[in-house]
Amino acid sequence: MVNLGLVVAEFNASVTEEMAAAAEDAAADRGVGIEATVRVPGVYDSPLAADRLARQDDIDAVAVVGAVVTGDTDHDQVISDATASSLQSVGLDRDTPVTFGITGPGQSGAEARERVEKGAAAVDAAVDMVEVLA
Repeated sequence: MVNLGLVVAEFNASVTEEMAAAAEDAAADRGVGIEATVRVPGVYDSPLAADRLARQDDIDAVAVVGAVVTGDTDHDQVISDATASSLQSVGLDRDTPVTFGITGPGQSGAEARERVEKGAAAVDAAVDMVEVLA
């Protein structure tokens, strides 16, 4: 059985909790277990949590979910770029799949709510990567 870690950003919780539920449903549908769920304040905080999970022997892959909503500055772009780069580094450094179920940047709150299925997509990608690399 594939064992996953799940990182959930709490910022924009009305969206991310639905993303987490979609991720959990996808795991159940795929017959895989979520061994640990770590909730972090925001997506920018997710790489450290993903790294901690990826270090655990009982975790085969880590799925990260969150939503970055646009504002009046380029903050959403900066946060998204830094997070994507850091999560990719975690996966490469730990030789463990870390999947990116983070929506944004450049999306409104309404658009983020329309993309909650990205939580499921992150789990599916994590399981697929474990199977491809086995």
